[in-house]
Amino acid sequence: MAIRINLDVMLAKRKMGVGELADRINITPANVSILKNGRAKAIRFSTLDQICKVLDCQPGDILEFVDEGR
Repeated sequence: MAIRINLDVMLAKRKMGVGELADRINITPANVSILKNGRAKAIRFSTLDQICKVLDCQPGDILEFVDEGR
């Protein structure tokens, strides 16, 4: 996948666990884990918005393009 999810990095920087983030953005811990582990195929902008608000970050802090070559 060409998009890397750095949610685990941001959670560590904020000293926050999956459960706390899930509670604060009102989604299940399982769905946060799917995002955190890079297994998500999509993310709603509303979810990304909530994550950024709670973690006080920008979308680019969470999503990163990685050129895997051709």
